[in-house]
Amino acid sequence: MVHLASIPKDSEIAKPLVDGMEKLKVADGAGEGDQFTTSVYGSRFASEDLPKHEMPEKEMPKEVAYRMIKDDLSLDGNPMLNLASFVTTYMEKEVEDLMTESFSKNFIDYEEYPQSADIQNRCVSMIGRLFNAPLDGDDEAAVGTSTVGSSEAIMLAVLAMKKKWKNERQAAGKPTDRPNIVMSSAVQVCWEKAARYFEVEEKYVYCTEDRYVIDPEETVNLVDENTIGICVILGTTYTGEYEDAKAVNDLLVKRNINTVIHIDAASGGFVAPFVVPELEWDFRLEKVVSINVSGHKYGLVYPGVGWVIWRAPEYLPKELVFNINYLGAEQSSFTLNFSKGASQVIGQYYQLIRLGKHGYRAIMGNLTRTADYLADSLQQLGFILMSQKNGKGLPLVAFRIDPKANKHYDEFAIAHQLRQRSWVVPAYTMAPHTNDLKMLRVVVREDFSKSRCDQLLDDIKLCQGVLDKMDQDEIKKHNDSIRLNQSHSGRKQNVHKQYKNEKHSLQGKTGKTHAPC
Repeated sequence: MVHLASIPKDSEIAKPLVDGMEKLKVADGAGEGDQFTTSVYGSRFASEDLPKHEMPEKEMPKEVAYRMIKDDLSLDGNPMLNLASFVTTYMEKEVEDLMTESFSKNFIDYEEYPQSADIQNRCVSMIGRLFNAPLDGDDEAAVGTSTVGSSEAIMLAVLAMKKKWKNERQAAGKPTDRPNIVMSSAVQVCWEKAARYFEVEEKYVYCTEDRYVIDPEETVNLVDENTIGICVILGTTYTGEYEDAKAVNDLLVKRNINTVIHIDAASGGFVAPFVVPELEWDFRLEKVVSINVSGHKYGLVYPGVGWVIWRAPEYLPKELVFNINYLGAEQSSFTLNFSKGASQVIGQYYQLIRLGKHGYRAIMGNLTRTADYLADSLQQLGFILMSQKNGKGLPLVAFRIDPKANKHYDEFAIAHQLRQRSWVVPAYTMAPHTNDLKMLRVVVREDFSKSRCDQLLDDIKLCQGVLDKMDQDEIKKHNDSIRLNQSHSGRKQNVHKQYKNEKHSLQGKTGKTHAPC
């Protein structure tokens, strides 16, 4: 997701550092700094503001531009210590080189870059087979495409479900003005976006204080003639649990309900097949018609690639697919964008053939064991676990403070303390109807070794000790100070003032905080 940015007015740009004082500048170097002769920091550019609002009139040397931007980016956090995100932060040098060499390739240009296009087709085939796409019988083969992530994949899947539902309703002479979709209140925000953008009513299965996934019976009971489909999440963003797709499927079959299932396997699609291959969640279930997965999560590719697979062409209506002739090549296109780089798709192919099933199985097994070790250690420190162990969910650990411990601080205070030690361990307010339950979550990624896990545990224990010695007022002042002055979100707001305090989303209505993914 990219935040909306406002374009500041000239009066805002000219504001001084301190209100009421004049805006200061570095003194001129009597013309000596105009030439780039000694080093970047001996040039005039080092004593000038880096352009932020308007394109400069003149150019600057490439070495200066590189160093100035690199210095600016050094204020970002360390991706390896960001335990909030599922997104891949490590890839081998060989694949990085391959991806770099493909930066200039426009993936949509099939005529010029036919091998890149074929590599996508290979990935679709491998991922479809991993998800047990139907290969036997006389039915047409499953279809799929790459996307820029699971958000686009979900948008495409919702469009396909809505269009198919609408076509069936029109053929039967029935109204099509009130489509709805059934999903958990713990969905990632892209599901809210898809429903809002494509005018589909959201019907939520709410979590409770002791259930953080959908209840299959309650889910199916919400289905009516206007339901375009059901979203089942293979690995929720809060607790990492796998929702019971088989139970939902079996209830639909038992009751002879003509509704389909989409599996949001953004995080779990590259985990479950290798850790719990016996789990039935994919195209083995007859009601599952489409699946999305993020290549840039446990698919082990840097950000910018996702995949969506349909069980058969009948679930992707023809009128959504455009046959175009672009730069001399006929192609079928179903995307929300057009031009994009080929690098991420090539990165995905490298990982699939470099690691193979054995390699993915080894990595996901390691992550699962590390997550279990972290979970057991946190229990020893007195925390209550909210996530599953032993591969029954994603390799993450969701936990909260035991109310019986009578601590005078909450999970957000621990998150703030850890942030001071460079760890990003987010605290959240859970989905609505959970009595404002708070939690912390650690995502275990490929580069999170046991050694780093031990360092995190030491720091959690240290932070608990610091907070135990502080009184409530001290903690509140400390948290407010960090939130407003030391955190990046406190120092620089990314919410346009026109859109602050919205009340239309789950977060706006209930205070639920969306977990990063």
